[in-house]
Amino acid sequence: MKDLLPLLKTPIPGPKSRKLARELRRYESRNITYVAEHWPIFWKRAAGANVWDVDGNRYVDLTAAFGVASVGHGNPRVVAAVKAQAGELMHAMGDVHPNELKLRLARELAELTYGRWEKSEGRVIFANSGAEAVEAALKTAAMHTKRPGVIAFAGAYHGLTYGALDTTWRPDFRKHFNKQLGGFTTHIPFGSLPLVGRAGSARRDGHGRLGQPSPPHAIDYYGAVLVEPIQGRGGIVVPPDDFLPKLRKFCDAHGLVLIFDEIYTGFCRTGKWFACEHWGAVPDVVCVGKAMAGGFPMSACVGRAEVMDSWPESNGEAIHTSTFLGNPLGCAAALAAIGEMKRMKLDMRSRQLGGWLMKRLAEFGTVRGKGLMLGLEIGNAVPIVEKLLRRGVLALPEGNRSEILGVTPPLVITERQLEYCVGVLTELSI
Repeated sequence: MKDLLPLLKTPIPGPKSRKLARELRRYESRNITYVAEHWPIFWKRAAGANVWDVDGNRYVDLTAAFGVASVGHGNPRVVAAVKAQAGELMHAMGDVHPNELKLRLARELAELTYGRWEKSEGRVIFANSGAEAVEAALKTAAMHTKRPGVIAFAGAYHGLTYGALDTTWRPDFRKHFNKQLGGFTTHIPFGSLPLVGRAGSARRDGHGRLGQPSPPHAIDYYGAVLVEPIQGRGGIVVPPDDFLPKLRKFCDAHGLVLIFDEIYTGFCRTGKWFACEHWGAVPDVVCVGKAMAGGFPMSACVGRAEVMDSWPESNGEAIHTSTFLGNPLGCAAALAAIGEMKRMKLDMRSRQLGGWLMKRLAEFGTVRGKGLMLGLEIGNAVPIVEKLLRRGVLALPEGNRSEILGVTPPLVITERQLEYCVGVLTELSI
């Protein structure tokens, strides 16, 4: 495990990054990449917890590239698996003539979830991104319950495709598209349970309804509850300990499908294989992605067999699929990445290293999270993130007002590298 600290050869961003940023502005939609005087750098390569930019500067990464590189950037076993698979078969026909790796990964995911949780069977729908996995979960709930409504939570981030966007909280993501959204989601405060009035309607307490403009519906309008066990982009928000178990009981009582969005929290990030295991709550459907394939775009919706079997048997035309569903490269990468998580016991490593880091970060203020999914309350994290970049540390703000400094490094990061980052925070006098 490499233990390299930052090495800066140019001002940040360097001249090559600045030139590439100017050129990118000509060709990419201006909505995508933020370009300013001190932002961004262009990545050249990465290994372990280190990133090198096109100017030759070396950084320590506290983001794991949006939580993806849990087994380390460029993990040798993941890279070898992708290279070997690319030399043999890059693409199959996922829902027509699949590849054996699709079977192997589906079995692995079913065993990691419902096999471990309940010694029961699970079923899998593969996808390419987290938002697609959420779309599959929403469709599964509608198929199972025949009800359109979804209860989600303030602060939630579930993706930006239209179905997922309807369940995502932040108004700045939604406001331009509200007229095209389905309007099937009711948002309530994170950590609270839906209140069922005498008429059987899901309603809020005295603060009034959040999010959707349409009026509350009877509880039998709703088919699903969608929740992140720990909110990620919402600000690394950990719910009360009784929240998920009570939510499980609520869904059982009213016949709702409970969906956990573990795209960010899954695969050892929080010190458990999945964050829901901290509270012993088992969902009907779980969405996974990000770290699953070690850097390759791959995700999945995994559910209890009895819920997933509400989908009709394929008669030769799948009613939910995609061209790259269960593609061989992604499956090979995921199997290798999951193997690395097991080999390196990254759930235990995340738990132990995260406990140590939480104590160190507490020197600067309030810290929340679990494992190596931590957030430091900082007021305005944006200028701190920019200063960290100029000191060779990659970080991101979290929270609806960018009030949280997110700390979600590769799970292979070393204590020495984290100690360096803590030292920089000390020098910045945050």
